[in-house]
Amino acid sequence: MDEPRRTIERVAACNVSLLRGGSGEPLLFLHGARGGSQWLPMMEALSQHFEVFAPEHPGFGRSETPLWLDTIGDLAYFYLDFIETLGLEYVHLVGTSLGGWIAAELAIRNQTSLATLTLVAAAGLHVNGIPKGDIFMWSAPELARNLFHDQKYAEWMLLAEPSQEEQDIQLRNRLTTAKLAWQPRLHNPHLRKWLHRITVPTLILWGANDKLIPAQYGAAFRDSIPNARLEIIENCGHAPHVEKKQEFVDVVTRFLQGARP
Repeated sequence: MDEPRRTIERVAACNVSLLRGGSGEPLLFLHGARGGSQWLPMMEALSQHFEVFAPEHPGFGRSETPLWLDTIGDLAYFYLDFIETLGLEYVHLVGTSLGGWIAAELAIRNQTSLATLTLVAAAGLHVNGIPKGDIFMWSAPELARNLFHDQKYAEWMLLAEPSQEEQDIQLRNRLTTAKLAWQPRLHNPHLRKWLHRITVPTLILWGANDKLIPAQYGAAFRDSIPNARLEIIENCGHAPHVEKKQEFVDVVTRFLQGARP
């Protein structure tokens, strides 16, 4: 498999950094709040079956911060433009955490270009009596330990020594996340009432031990999206695509291939 290509795409008057690799049906991966500057092992695995597109959201990483960026809804409309600009059709849309929220907001607006929707530990909803973790209040060690069930991943995260450029990107990602999701915390009070509009095959994927957005939120998405399917990955925290990479890839690949007409 060739190395993924990094390009800069001009969409909606914004230059966006994009990693892409593989071949086959297009799979658009929307990253979470920590950013998407790396080609992750799960992307490499998925690129054996699909052409994977992994952009950095406007306001994150190496992408520009456009003047129009105020809400998660703005990013939903941006990615509709992104799909049109790149000429993508029959897109498998996969979003994790903040990216899952963007994906859900996109799908309630216009799903004509989508083949499937996969929401992984997605933000966007509020469930009464089930508090979420607060990424804006946790210290760096708390964040690392609360993201993962297997603490070896937390240790790797804490031992990493980012370059100055990587530190600047992390700060930028945190600032943009706060702008988009500070109040109300990590949700849109109007999202749930429109989830019934989603009619493409939908997979909801969650870690059983998620301390940031508990697995009950997965059930809330499932119950709000017609015919959605919920899969819970045991012994897993908020990042199944990292912590349980092979199981994540297997579940997602089976779902996407099974959804083909």
